[in-house]
Amino acid sequence: MKGNKQNSDYNEGSKGKMTLTLVLVSLISGFGSSFQYGYNVSVINSPAPYMQDFYNKTYFERNGVPMDRSFQTLLWSLTVSMYPLGGFFGSLMVWPLVNNCGRKGTLLINNLFSIAAALLMGTSELAGTFEVIIFSRIVMGIFAGLASNVVPMFLGEVSPKNLRGAIGIVPQLFITVGILIAQILGLNIILGNTEGWPLLLGLTGIPSLIQVLTLPFFPESPRYLLIQKGNEERARQALQKLRGCSDVDDEIEEMYQEDWSEKEEGRFSALSLCTFRGLRWQLISIIVMMMGQQLSGVNAVFYYADRIFQSAGVESSNVQYVTVSIGAINVVMTLLAVLIVESLGRRILLLAGFGLCSVSCAVLTLALNLQTTVSWMSYLSIVCVIVYIIGHAIGASPIPFVMITEMFLQSSRPAAFMVGGLVHWLCNFTVGLVFLYMEAGLGPYSFLVFCAICVVTAVYIFFIVPETKNKTFIEINRIMAKRNKVEIQEDRELEDVHTVPGGQAWKKEFFSSGL
Repeated sequence: MKGNKQNSDYNEGSKGKMTLTLVLVSLISGFGSSFQYGYNVSVINSPAPYMQDFYNKTYFERNGVPMDRSFQTLLWSLTVSMYPLGGFFGSLMVWPLVNNCGRKGTLLINNLFSIAAALLMGTSELAGTFEVIIFSRIVMGIFAGLASNVVPMFLGEVSPKNLRGAIGIVPQLFITVGILIAQILGLNIILGNTEGWPLLLGLTGIPSLIQVLTLPFFPESPRYLLIQKGNEERARQALQKLRGCSDVDDEIEEMYQEDWSEKEEGRFSALSLCTFRGLRWQLISIIVMMMGQQLSGVNAVFYYADRIFQSAGVESSNVQYVTVSIGAINVVMTLLAVLIVESLGRRILLLAGFGLCSVSCAVLTLALNLQTTVSWMSYLSIVCVIVYIIGHAIGASPIPFVMITEMFLQSSRPAAFMVGGLVHWLCNFTVGLVFLYMEAGLGPYSFLVFCAICVVTAVYIFFIVPETKNKTFIEINRIMAKRNKVEIQEDRELEDVHTVPGGQAWKKEFFSSGL
C-alpha cells in the first residue's frame, strides 16, 4: 500500500537528534514551569510549625484572643488543599489558552500567576496577613495546573518521535528536582525557620522570571503553527531551529497527514471528546492512568512524609534529613526513567512502576502493624517508602503525561490534556483532603486501599494500553482505532500535491475515520 510505504520511508529516515535548541527549550520549560509545581508541593511541609505560629500571632494581634485549635486546623488544611484546588481551576484554562495563545504563549502568560503569588507570599509576614498566603496558594495552584499540562504537551510536540518519551519525562524530572530543592531549602538550618519561611515561599518566582526572559527567543510548537494556524513557513522555520538542519520535509509531510486525517472531526472541546466514539479508549485510558497516578497515594507520601517516618520510629530531629534523602532518590530514579524509556518502552515502565507501588503498599501495611512488636519493622517501613518512590518515579508519575501527548492527535490533544489535568488535580485534592481521615479510621490499613488501586491500574494497562515507543501520532491513532472499532481508510485518493521550497513535490494523503 502506498500509504504504508510512505510511512515506512518516514520511519526509516526521520530519526531526530538531540540538538542544543531542543535541550534548551526542554530545560527552560521544565525549570520555569514544572520545577515550581514540585517546589510548591513540598515547600510548606518543613516550615509548617513556624507558619502556624504566624497565623496564631496575627490572629491574636487582631482579636486579642488566641486562635481556636479547630480554626487553626481549618486554616492549615485550607493552606494545603487550596494548591491542588487551584490546579483543578488551572486545568480548566488549558484548552482555551493553548488553542488561542499557543503552547509557548500559554507558558509565558502563566508566569504572571507565579510571579504575583511569589510576591504576595514573600511579603505576607511584613503585611501581617495570613489570608494572602491561602489566596496565593490558589493562584500558585492555577499556575501549576496549567504548567503540568502545557509543558508535556509543548515538549511532546517539539520532539522527534524517537526522543519523545525521554523529553516527555523531563517535566516530571523537574517536578522531582523542585520537590528536592524545597526540602533542602526547608531544612531548619537554612530557611525552614521563623525568619526564613517568607523567603522560602517567595523564591518560587525566580524560575518564572528566568523563563519570561529566555523562552521568547525559542520557537513555538511547529505542529501548532502548521496544523492549527496553517502557517507552514513559520512551522518550517521552527522545525529547522529545533532539528538543527534545513531538511525537515518528512516531518512537514507527516504533520500534513495528521492534519488531513482529522479534518472531518474538527477541533475537540472537552465535552465533544467525551462523547466521540473514535477516541473512547484513549479517553478511558488517560482517566484510568491519571486516577491511578494520584489515588495510588503518592501525594499522601509527600504531603505527610514526616508523619510516616515518625510513625516508623525515626527520631523527630532526623526526619527532615530522611525526607531529603527520599527526595534525592526520587530525582535519581526519574532521571533513570528519562534514560531508559526509549529502550524499554512506556508499557514496561508503567507496569513495573505500578507493580512496585502495589507491593510496597502491601508490605508497608504489614510493617506498620508489626513495628511495635518487631523492632526491625520500622526500618522495613522506610524501605517500603523508598521502593514506592522508585516505582512512582520510573513509571506511575512521568509516563501518563507522555501517553496523553502520544495517544491523541493535534485537534483532540488540548481537550485530552484538559480532561487528564482535571482528573489529576481532582484526585490530588481528594487524597490531600481524605488521607488524614483514612489514617484515623483505618490506620496502617489505609495503604491497602492504595495497593488495590495500583493493582487495578496495572491490570488495565496490561490489557488495554498499547506500546507507543518510536511510533508517529498517526500510527498510534491507527492502533487505537482498532480497539475503538472504527475504520481508518489509508488508501483513499491522494488529494493534493504540495510543493515545498526548493522545488521538491510530495503528496498529502487523506485519511478519515469511519464511525
